[in-house]
Amino acid sequence: MSTPQAHLYARSHPDWRAPGALLLLSCYELGHQPFALASPLAWLRAAGYAPHAVDTAVESLPDAAIEKALFVAISVPMHTAMRLGVALARRIRKRNPQAHICFFGHYALLNADYLLHTCADSVIGGEYEAPLVALVQALEAGEPLPKGVCTDPHAHLMRQRFRVPERDLLPPLTRYAHLRIGDRLVPAGYTETTRGCKHTCTHCPITPVYGGRFFAIPLDVVLADVEQQVAAGAQHITFGDPDFFNGPTHALRVVRALHAAFPNVTFDATIKVEHLLKHANLLPELKASGCAFIVSAVESLSDTVLQRLQKGHTRDDAIAVFDLMEEVGIPLRPSFLPFTPWASLDDYLELVEFIHTRGLVPHVDPVQLSIRLLIPPGSPLVDAPDAPMWLGDLDAEAFTYRWTHPDPRMDRLAERVATIVADAAQRGEPPDTTFDRIRATAYEIAGRPLEEDDPETHQRFPVVPGLTEAWYC
Repeated sequence: MSTPQAHLYARSHPDWRAPGALLLLSCYELGHQPFALASPLAWLRAAGYAPHAVDTAVESLPDAAIEKALFVAISVPMHTAMRLGVALARRIRKRNPQAHICFFGHYALLNADYLLHTCADSVIGGEYEAPLVALVQALEAGEPLPKGVCTDPHAHLMRQRFRVPERDLLPPLTRYAHLRIGDRLVPAGYTETTRGCKHTCTHCPITPVYGGRFFAIPLDVVLADVEQQVAAGAQHITFGDPDFFNGPTHALRVVRALHAAFPNVTFDATIKVEHLLKHANLLPELKASGCAFIVSAVESLSDTVLQRLQKGHTRDDAIAVFDLMEEVGIPLRPSFLPFTPWASLDDYLELVEFIHTRGLVPHVDPVQLSIRLLIPPGSPLVDAPDAPMWLGDLDAEAFTYRWTHPDPRMDRLAERVATIVADAAQRGEPPDTTFDRIRATAYEIAGRPLEEDDPETHQRFPVVPGLTEAWYC
């Protein structure tokens, strides 16, 4: 019976195990069905809770779900998710002031000070599932919050007993990125085989969180997650590890098991340039097992920039890896970071000419030519010896340090290219047209004539597969 007394009792004796008392939110995971919701869903359900999950990238968050929640966890694995997540938290705080708001993911830990002083009650970084459960259990019992989630947050880097992610509460795969092969679209799933990364690239947000550590997810857990996505319609799987070859033996086990169980399912993975060259002998098996393409963080063709980013490869290595992938027959989709304090205008021109003359335009999403270095709190770049020459103050509300390029033309170019890319995306412009506009703009700002010539047409791949969601950060 609904009475004022009943409502008063409900508020003073909350049922943390009621459906929707726990609300998990994702804002953006590169167009994929969010792993960072599916995994904690499994953990919280196993602990006896009945969480509700909403991916605000593809569905609305009803006020009713906010009002019902006692605990709200917001996933922020990257900068874009962080911006969207803070806006969500402010809405939640206004609508439901009593709810405990927790941010989890890389950017939660990096921006803990700002979050805890503005819109969050707790933050969790690193391996987040077990700490999330412990936090909810402490809140339910009225006990002190677990160490490392509130006033002095730190990365949780203990080895967990991984659970198979549970995806039944998430929107269907048809709402997410597909594999595009020419004019054909293929439903795509997403999973992870490792967490963290053994490398410490200076610009990567994983570095200050994991500090060079990584954890392998057991093969049976990975395969079970793939199996449920295939059953839901996936014909392609993205392995979203920061580097699929952090553990090459483990990666091969996964690939072999995937191909044995689902011989018609293709996959893509992200692998460092140095690992592609070091483990070139493994690439033919990846191709034979259904590898549609590989993403690799080439970042730059400047040895100066690559050294500053501690990428572990050189300009010559980057060029060699394109030759290698052509020989193996696996398309390489490079990611770039063209705007850094150390990249010159000549570097940018060399990059666009390399893409142009090598016939690589179909391999490169135009947004890759607009990426400007983000320097979050905790980044090792803050302590770079030359930082005083270009580094500005921390813009806590933007979750990054401001910086200015020593050559003003590079900042102008960055603004122009970003505008071109945004306009092209809005209008659905063909990527090759966008590339031509970017290339012409670079030459214009450099004050050099653009010589129209015929690029080498030695394209090894007449059709370059890729996902319908362009990589972003």
